[in-house]
Amino acid sequence: MLDTSATTKIDATLAKLGSALEGGDIDAAVNLFQQDCYSRDLVTFTWNLRTLEGRDQIRDMLVSQLANIKPSNFNQDATQAAGEAGGVVDGWFEFETAVARGYGHIRLKNGLIWTLLTTMTELKGHEEPKGIRRPLGAEHGHDPNRTTWKEKRETEAEALGYAEQPYVVIIGGGQGGIALGARLRQLGVPAIIIEKNERPGDSWRKRYKSLCLHDPVWYDHLPYIPFPENWPVFAPKDKVGDWLEMYTKVMELNYWSSTTCTSARFDDETGEWTVIVDRDGEQIVLRPKQLVLATGMSGKANVPKISGQVIFKGEQQHSSQHPGPDAYRGKKVVVIGSNNSAHDICAALWEGGADVTMLQRSSTHIVRSDSLMEIGLGDLYSERALAAGMTTRKADLIFASLPYKIMHEFQIPLYEKMREKDASFYAALEKAGFMLDWGADGSGLFMKYLRRGSGYYIDVGACDLIIDGSIKLKSGVDIDRLTENAVLLKDGTEFPADLVVYATGYGSMNGWAADLISKEVADKVGECWGLGSDTPKDPGPWEGEQRNMWKPTQQEALWFHGGNLHQSRHYSQYLSLQLKARQVGIDTPVYGLQERHHVN
Repeated sequence: MLDTSATTKIDATLAKLGSALEGGDIDAAVNLFQQDCYSRDLVTFTWNLRTLEGRDQIRDMLVSQLANIKPSNFNQDATQAAGEAGGVVDGWFEFETAVARGYGHIRLKNGLIWTLLTTMTELKGHEEPKGIRRPLGAEHGHDPNRTTWKEKRETEAEALGYAEQPYVVIIGGGQGGIALGARLRQLGVPAIIIEKNERPGDSWRKRYKSLCLHDPVWYDHLPYIPFPENWPVFAPKDKVGDWLEMYTKVMELNYWSSTTCTSARFDDETGEWTVIVDRDGEQIVLRPKQLVLATGMSGKANVPKISGQVIFKGEQQHSSQHPGPDAYRGKKVVVIGSNNSAHDICAALWEGGADVTMLQRSSTHIVRSDSLMEIGLGDLYSERALAAGMTTRKADLIFASLPYKIMHEFQIPLYEKMREKDASFYAALEKAGFMLDWGADGSGLFMKYLRRGSGYYIDVGACDLIIDGSIKLKSGVDIDRLTENAVLLKDGTEFPADLVVYATGYGSMNGWAADLISKEVADKVGECWGLGSDTPKDPGPWEGEQRNMWKPTQQEALWFHGGNLHQSRHYSQYLSLQLKARQVGIDTPVYGLQERHHVN
């Protein structure tokens, strides 16, 4: 009897794919894909993060890269069962290239490849010291000149940046810089993390007091050290800060706190950066080969220019500067904005006894936290997922295996289900005057985040305060100016204010490049983030990947790393492998270098 199991189908396709690629038969390889197909590569084939859409793009990449990459040994992962549902067969596989080992995911439709994910897991000869390769730690035997672990760490810390130069300098010591620093440490890449705050985790501690993670714990692990089983589902900001500080110490990162980068310049002839930093009042010149801006997915605070700001007698703060509600009991506060920070700040101010008004300028996507956890994340990041055998790595790769071009098609049904489940909640919000949206195509929060990084709120309680009027709301506003003691709208409505909070988001990350390096370099790179979906605040052309993130840019040796905890964890692996390859002199022919778009 003919074996038509999912495992057999995956085995047969992988055998054909491996044979075609090893034999250099590009046409045979391309013909294994259906016409409507996608191949997403994280470093292995392209030394880039690239999604190839359609047979022609896959063929062009193979013509350029195949002879150099030399892929081989495509084998189904025997520890992961293949599956079949809705006419789609999917499975997991391992493979190799000339210099690396990889892991991938494949989906078949009608016997042909629909989606293919290929990811680099390690460089041959430069594997991380884990598992059977873990360091011994203790030095057995006798040695009168023995140095302890503590002494070695102190010697290293004293030398790096002074007697010895780091290969990588990471500007920004938040979750992104810390995760990347940990990856580089395990790969043996000398790196220094530059952070202006006094302690690791201060980027969380110094935000408004009600701040907490809106993503659940299963989604938020850092590399190597997952949160313990009793960690809260939504960690408060100070707990996150303490975890980052602990993590920085136990992962032995070279973390320069109370340090500010004042300038950076790249020398094309020497192929190195000159990075000038102020460390506790001492000017130090660092000369790394690679520079990473890990300042978060956002750039500098975006404070709108409004007539009358210079005459307003009260306080004005961007949401990133807001200290919390304690000083504002009995005060009148106007919060401009209606996304995550705006809601959090309004709720905390109301709890603190302030008279608070939210001014909503444009529509916002709202999703209730429990619905997001149950419907949006439950299959991949939850106790339910763990019980079903899901791991963080597998969940990350499943999410990564969905090409951005079609990801919205998978998201729309989830948000339709949430809209139906919480229909009365949304009706009450709209009755209160709140302007709702579900994204340009109804695909909800994740696509809004990936496309523009804004325009949403995960409701953890503030919406009830809007519904019952505790938080006053004025929507569809057009602000005219500030007077000495109020915010005045163009329709003549006036809101007296002792404090105005601008919960108005952030600019593109390349704004930091303009400040630290030059406007010319920032313009050369172009904006960061966004997919080019041609939806609001994500102008085209279509990119297929996050613009300029975690991959080579138009500026040699300049990289951008950021995002939420999930992205900091997942993409730090691929960025660290790209940096390690360059450190040890591996040839890294980049295919499809990011083009420049949307100069600030």
